Amino acid sequence: MFRRRRPLLRAAAVGGTAYVAGKSVARNRAAQQQQDERLDDLEQQQAPAAPDPVASAGATPSMTDQLSQLATLHQQGALTDDEFAAAKAKLLGG
Repeated sequence: MFRRRRPLLRAAAVGGTAYVAGKSVARNRAAQQQQDERLDDLEQQQAPAAPDPVASAGATPSMTDQLSQLATLHQQGALTDDEFAAAKAKLLGG
């Protein structure tokens, strides 16, 4: 009069495995979403701000300001060494 419990144990094992796999997928998705949000925040912080139209309407930036802006872009990796050298030469020569 013993009942067979194997189907019940098998169902519990399959269900438990599916539960663990589902939790792992959800955890990975949450981690990827957090990483994407952090990257978006960093990109927004590094994006150059639009120039103020009121301040730039009448005055042109000085040569030192332009050189420092070029240097900043070069340090951030927005300009390659060749691009930086060409822009600096154009600014100083022109």
